[in-house]
Amino acid sequence: MRVLVTVTGSPSHVNAVRPLASALATAGHQVLVAAPARLLAPLAGLPLRLEPLLVDPLVTVDRDAGPSEELVLEIFAGPHVTDSYHALLPVAREFGPQLVIRDGGEFAGYLVAETLGVPHLSAPSGAANHLDPVALLPHLNQRRADLDLPPEPDPAAVHRHGRLDCMPAGLSFAGHPGGIFHRYRQPTEVDPNTVLPEWIAELPADQPLVLASLGTVLPFVPTVGLDPVGLLGAIATGLAELDCQAVIATGGLPVDLPSLPTDRVHLVDSMPQPLLLRCAQLLLTHGGYNSIREAVGAGVPMAVLPCFGDQPANADRVEQLGLGLRIPAPADVAATCHRVLTDPAHTANSRRAQRRMLALPPIQGAIADLEKLVRG
Repeated sequence: MRVLVTVTGSPSHVNAVRPLASALATAGHQVLVAAPARLLAPLAGLPLRLEPLLVDPLVTVDRDAGPSEELVLEIFAGPHVTDSYHALLPVAREFGPQLVIRDGGEFAGYLVAETLGVPHLSAPSGAANHLDPVALLPHLNQRRADLDLPPEPDPAAVHRHGRLDCMPAGLSFAGHPGGIFHRYRQPTEVDPNTVLPEWIAELPADQPLVLASLGTVLPFVPTVGLDPVGLLGAIATGLAELDCQAVIATGGLPVDLPSLPTDRVHLVDSMPQPLLLRCAQLLLTHGGYNSIREAVGAGVPMAVLPCFGDQPANADRVEQLGLGLRIPAPADVAATCHRVLTDPAHTANSRRAQRRMLALPPIQGAIADLEKLVRG
């Protein structure tokens, strides 16, 4: 089976498709991954054909326009899709894919699949979980017009052949859940060779371990009128009020808070989040989909401080499912985290959700579904 994988957006989108692409290649299938050049580095060394063909939408759109619905649609389905289509189509014709898998916010691959007449599915990826197919349709039809392709009358056509999800049905974070879902258990570890730093292994175990990370959202926080250094400072200050061990990923930003109790609050540029979640009692997150998935997979409750995009809806969904609480404002970090840590219901619900996720078929089960789809 020859599979074309297209991905754009942020590194978290790459992390969302990497396990499946890798599993397909390991099973003996030919996999070509097309993406903006900056996103291909994490895939180097895997048995995949990598092609830096797609235009980077985060370079072409005006992010200073603010986090409006139109900006989101421009990021996912703006004119850059036309340029990516022109670059991708001849390579796709040469490769001859039997299936296209795209991250949920990438649509050049979708249009190429329709042009070639091969089935296509979307992989779960952050804000794309909440794209409204009805609002998206006129944007994609404009891209079709640019490419002299016939218009599509059906908003649901973007999921004509179904979509992939790594959450159980009752725990889905899809904002528009119509269509057929192929559900599987996505591995939590991006790199199986990762180990815990020794200093983290030596932290006191008689206090809860709290992880705090804003993931790949940090570069975009200034766009929505928030100060990332100030936001991280508020998180660190809030966690310092708790009787816990807090590990905070700063993304390399200079957070200078000399009054922090360094025996309890630890600032690091980055951390092996999936690995740390195995021994954590709480994740403070911006509400990115990958972080939520990892927390559910580890049975760890969440305190969610959303910034923009799908994050507010994800925060609400976390509360609805009883997996944690939304932090109303940065000043409420300490109080909200204390409530989650001291209410056993959040931990119980998270462990119940973890068991349901562990009951999903492994990623190899998704490959069997894809093989049936191609044969059928």
